[in-house]
Amino acid sequence: MQAAMRFLSLVLIVLGLMLLGADVIASLEKGGEITVRSLDQVWMMINASSDLAFHGWLQRTIPQPGAQWVETVMGFWSWAVIGLPGVILAFLFGRHSDMRG
Repeated sequence: MQAAMRFLSLVLIVLGLMLLGADVIASLEKGGEITVRSLDQVWMMINASSDLAFHGWLQRTIPQPGAQWVETVMGFWSWAVIGLPGVILAFLFGRHSDMRG
């Protein structure tokens, strides 16, 4: 279990770094104008129809306060939404040294 969680944290960290690097490249392409894509923007770039279907499902299924919370998370920076949980999992399931001398 611990090895699987460590692997998952590694995958999330790598994906977060890839998304951060893509934002840096996009910023350089725009002449230094800071570009940070939200999770929703990245999803739209990958598959727009599934993103629109998700938003429709969200509005039909989840009551309004919960749906608004999910919409807020979808507006956060993509690298933070993916990478930060990976860092947290890495700290929680990382190697623990034995304190016995």
